Amino acid sequence: MTPHREAFSGIEHPWIFYCLAALAVACFVVGCRELVRRWLDGRRAAPPVSVLVRSAGGAVLDGVLFRRLFRGDPAAGAMHVLVSWGFVGLFVGTIMLTVDHYVWRYLEGGVYLGFSVAMEVCGLALIAGTLWALARRYLQRVPRLERRASDLVIPVWLLAIGATGFLVEGAGLAATGPAWAGWSFAGALVAGAFPGPAASESAYPVLWWIHAVMSLALVGWLPWSRLVHALAAPLELALADIQSPDVLARPAADDGEPSSGTGRQRPDMRHLVSLDACTRCGRCDEVCPSARAGEPLSPRAVVRRSRLRERLASGSLLDRFPVVRDRRARARAEVAALAWGEAWYCTTCRACVEACPVRAEPIEVVRAARAEMIEAGSDVPPKLVESLERLNKYENPWLAKKGQKAKWSGDLDLPDLSKAGVAADWLYFVDCTTSLDTRAQGGARALAAVLQGCGVGVGTLGKKEPCCGDIARRVGEQGLLEEQRDATLSVLRDRGSTQVVCSSPHCWNTIRELHPALHSSQLLARLLDEGKLTFEARVEVKATYHDPCYLSRYGRVLDEPRRVIRAIPGVELVEMAEHGLSSVCCGGGGGRMWQELPGDGKLAHRRLAQAAETGASLVVTACPLCLIMLEDARKTGGFEDRLEVIDLAELVARARGILPS
Repeated sequence: MTPHREAFSGIEHPWIFYCLAALAVACFVVGCRELVRRWLDGRRAAPPVSVLVRSAGGAVLDGVLFRRLFRGDPAAGAMHVLVSWGFVGLFVGTIMLTVDHYVWRYLEGGVYLGFSVAMEVCGLALIAGTLWALARRYLQRVPRLERRASDLVIPVWLLAIGATGFLVEGAGLAATGPAWAGWSFAGALVAGAFPGPAASESAYPVLWWIHAVMSLALVGWLPWSRLVHALAAPLELALADIQSPDVLARPAADDGEPSSGTGRQRPDMRHLVSLDACTRCGRCDEVCPSARAGEPLSPRAVVRRSRLRERLASGSLLDRFPVVRDRRARARAEVAALAWGEAWYCTTCRACVEACPVRAEPIEVVRAARAEMIEAGSDVPPKLVESLERLNKYENPWLAKKGQKAKWSGDLDLPDLSKAGVAADWLYFVDCTTSLDTRAQGGARALAAVLQGCGVGVGTLGKKEPCCGDIARRVGEQGLLEEQRDATLSVLRDRGSTQVVCSSPHCWNTIRELHPALHSSQLLARLLDEGKLTFEARVEVKATYHDPCYLSRYGRVLDEPRRVIRAIPGVELVEMAEHGLSSVCCGGGGGRMWQELPGDGKLAHRRLAQAAETGASLVVTACPLCLIMLEDARKTGGFEDRLEVIDLAELVARARGILPS
């Protein structure tokens, strides 16, 4: 007899199965409709097709091959491959059987035998991956994984589906004993456990219905369950390269939801998708500098609460059921009881985004929370309120004065490009912090002197330089952000084709969205490559480089500053344990420079401890905020006798004999 599979063999009343299947599909479709409706609430203008095409490749690598899952935890990647590919393989196999039964009879002979082997492999992969997942969570007890009773539901359910599938197959083989049973090698082993054909024939329909009901129930429940990430993650990965808008959605209409403000600020569609793509794997908490320091911030908890909040606000068809309404009422109480205060601890360093397998951005959720609190005028740190008032009135967060931004240059002869008829090849956008903070001014003077020494024509905007808006952007002050961006854009347009260089990675990331710009480390590396930057003095020192978050993870500038450092005669560059894209934040980003937070985890002290472990005596950075934070930590953390902290431009100036070694 030709090898084949008989559909519904020994199963009475198959119409019941069709009814259950229709119900499962209906639940799945309704659930997907609810998801899409909620996501579209945050839609903006359609992204460029080129961006979507470029993102599609990454979505395949990350969503199908799980490239990001393997980073830092290969075991997690392998486990997900087994579970996902096993489940998808079995699902595709079910569709193939349906086509074979109703449309085109093709699963016969050798094709069927190959199909049988593939299904065995997929079933075993699903079971092995699920057992591995349970072992990692409850036996190995991976620290970042949660261990709640609800976390058992999905893996146990998948395990039951896989196990009953093999039991059904084993009972069928034991009852019929086909000649090709050996090709279903796992099912054949299970068949040997049944006492005889009669018992197998009696058990087969019972096992078949149990397996069918569990499988169909999972399909119907999928968009309503934690497995929703299987639907949202591929879309999130495809949208991940779309730049986040600076202006959040308009406040939602009053829907009775607890809120500290006059309206609920909502993230855009991409970030609404990311809330459902989150698997609560804990990788964000594992790398978050604030969470690691014991501060009251958990990116995972922020995302979970925001997802709950959005679901409550959007409503659901299930609200018609009393039990669902009661659960949602309890959830509303939970949201109301949770304060948003921890949002101010976020440094916006993007370590969480870098570690997230689906590239979700808790930062956007934090920014929405901050915007809501600022709009309401409540729960905002007092020192930050003062800084924002200065920023609004005096165009800087530091001084209650205007016109101080030009005094940093001292006796340097720098053209003032804000004046009519004055021109230079490069406009140095000095930024508020660099121009006003005494320690950061040294880096600005060093950079200007180095550029002049290399024959680069460079000027500034003097006291007319506006704030680019980065500070307002990070703390969620939307109105002030728009004003400052417009002012900066107007100034840059007046300069025409003048090239812009920034020493602050924060300002550089904001300005390059408005006008072509380089960071100072990029310009120094370019001058080095062109042979214009040379070194006259040796600097005998062992140095380590601290990657600023906004230069490395936001700007992907990693090699340029290191090339400059390595080119300096006498300098030995050693890396900290966590560097590059894994670098640890100094704690100055996200507006924390202008706040006093209770329970401060001393992030800069922790970073200098890592620097000291390298044996280096010099810590080099390329960001004024990092320079200030690390310098303060050096003085207050007991590192004064072991470490010196300088800006990259200051190190270059030493090697050119401009500054003493």
